[in-house]
Amino acid sequence: MRLLFIAAAFVPFLFASSCSAQSPKKEFIPALVGFYNIENLYDTLDAPGVDDAEYLPGSAKQWGTQRYKRKLERLAHVIGDMGKDLHPQGVALLGLAEVENRAVLEDLVATEPIASRKYGIVHEDGPDRRGVDVALLYNPALFKVLGHKSYRLTMPDKPDFRTRDQLLVSGILDGDTMHVIVAHWPSRRGGEKRSMPNRKAAAELGRHIVDSLLARNPDARILYMGDLNDDPVNPSVVRFLRSTGQKEKAVEGMLFNPMHTPYQKGIGSLAWRDAWNLFDQIIVSPSLVTGKGGSYRYYGVRIFNEPYLRQKDGNFKDYPWRTFVGDTYSDGYSDHFPVFLILVKEAQ
Repeated sequence: MRLLFIAAAFVPFLFASSCSAQSPKKEFIPALVGFYNIENLYDTLDAPGVDDAEYLPGSAKQWGTQRYKRKLERLAHVIGDMGKDLHPQGVALLGLAEVENRAVLEDLVATEPIASRKYGIVHEDGPDRRGVDVALLYNPALFKVLGHKSYRLTMPDKPDFRTRDQLLVSGILDGDTMHVIVAHWPSRRGGEKRSMPNRKAAAELGRHIVDSLLARNPDARILYMGDLNDDPVNPSVVRFLRSTGQKEKAVEGMLFNPMHTPYQKGIGSLAWRDAWNLFDQIIVSPSLVTGKGGSYRYYGVRIFNEPYLRQKDGNFKDYPWRTFVGDTYSDGYSDHFPVFLILVKEAQ
């Protein structure tokens, strides 16, 4: 499907300085790329070597088929809704965090209202102790996978360290070669400062993947996305992943992080102790800012925090409406809001 929107009507500020009232209206084609930490999507089976006891029948959470199916329905509703006002097919690519295995992903993409999109799945089992991984969903009508690779984070001074792999997927998005890296950096368990070395190492691994792509093609079109467990201004993201919130500084391999602006406005994707964090980020290589090396370029970013995704009342009013609070079932969606990036190219 070829979807167009008019710059003068839909994105007036984009050309406000260069288009007069008499100028012809420009038409653009959008593509949407998202990320969503879906908060512990476990099946109901006991997996060997996985610490999934709290998500088994008979656990304190009373996890079972009914609640599992309800979780799938909730998540499919959100995914189906993301960006639908911009593109009838919603997100072409969606990175996910906290999925137990490929089977839960197959169940998810077969759930209405997204079943008709026939999302494809890229997933590799990783070493995380809780058994949760990252994955990428893609709409095969909009994206063709060329290959993928998982990168493992090891800590020489911590031989028992285990965390999520970082997943690189390369493919073609409507004629443009894109490289998508999906990550879920180590948590802040034990305190932000004490755990910082783990996220620094994750950022360095991410930077290694980015640099390997840029070494082959300086104009490589790269999207680095994930739950980074740090905000856009933290050293792991700024210094070690090498990113900036200023477009003009996204040169010579410096990545552009569009999450700086919403974060500085106090907008977050998760809340903790009456403060908002924006851990869920999508960061792009310079070519997606300048438009070099392809047709699509960065246009905007959105934190998908629709009212139905928020807690309605109580001490956590307006926080993301999660599935559980402790072991108490609250029938929500996730403890994170999803985010998505808007790419556009000029119609020919």
